[in-house]
Amino acid sequence: MLLDFGMVAAGLLLLFLGGEGLVRGSVAIATRLGISKLVVGMVIVGFGTSAPELVVSLQAALAGSPDIALGNVVGSNIANILLILGIAALLSPLGNSDGGIKREALVMLLAATALVAALWYGEITRLIGFALLAGLALHLALAFLKERKSRADIAEGSAYEHEADEVSDVPLKLPIAIIATLAGLGLLVVGAELMVEGATAIARDFGVSEAVIGLTIVAVGTSLPELATAIVAAIRRHSDVVLANIVGSNIFNVLAILGITATIAPIGVSERFLLIDGPIMLAITLLAFLVLLRARTVGRVIGSGFLMLYIGYIGMLGYMG
Repeated sequence: MLLDFGMVAAGLLLLFLGGEGLVRGSVAIATRLGISKLVVGMVIVGFGTSAPELVVSLQAALAGSPDIALGNVVGSNIANILLILGIAALLSPLGNSDGGIKREALVMLLAATALVAALWYGEITRLIGFALLAGLALHLALAFLKERKSRADIAEGSAYEHEADEVSDVPLKLPIAIIATLAGLGLLVVGAELMVEGATAIARDFGVSEAVIGLTIVAVGTSLPELATAIVAAIRRHSDVVLANIVGSNIFNVLAILGITATIAPIGVSERFLLIDGPIMLAITLLAFLVLLRARTVGRVIGSGFLMLYIGYIGMLGYMG
């Protein structure tokens, strides 16, 4: 067990180092190439920080542990909203003036709804997996078309002038920024892997069920890249990176992680996900959508409320066993 605690500690260190590199690199890439931070946060940061979820869910499905595979995604989406967004908002109130975030939040809600609907089949089949991946492809295509239109507007001098002014504040040159981003992603994946392996071994030693392990320890562990990235971005006041990271990760968790996993190894659905955890995830996603739709700032009051809800959810899981 001492080795397991050592893995957890090493994983935490790598996560925060990776988060620093990823935020610095991705923000520099966005500003130097004139790409909106929303797209960079959604694609590079969102998909990159979801890499641990893909590794863990795929390994769990192939090993015959569907509760961990599904619990990882459902629990990660809940943790991303209540825990990570809550902590980030407490550290620094997050401005929410970008209309793109609201559009992405709607996609996040639609993805969560699709997942809950898929649970009623009793199994996330290969066909459902292909449908999720098709939804992801459509979403990315529309996002990049929107970005091309925005860049055309920039060329006409009609928008985003403030982002061009930020280049002088970014010390990283483009090649270094790319290296920092890739190195940060690598550290995040390795750190999350160490963290999850160590924490899961400790939990099993205490007789915790696979569903609860998937919903809590594995879910939070694979969400640690998002947490590390969100903390660094919040401290540096990159609100758009924080929000795009969380929303983008939740979209990728459903459409990409479950889509890829199900096409390789269909995932059985236990009753608790259908009746309890899936509907809770959908309700929390709806709450986040309404907050992002209406609030111009995700402040400390909202952050505190999210954290209290997460503590209540974890308490419920502990009570249910």
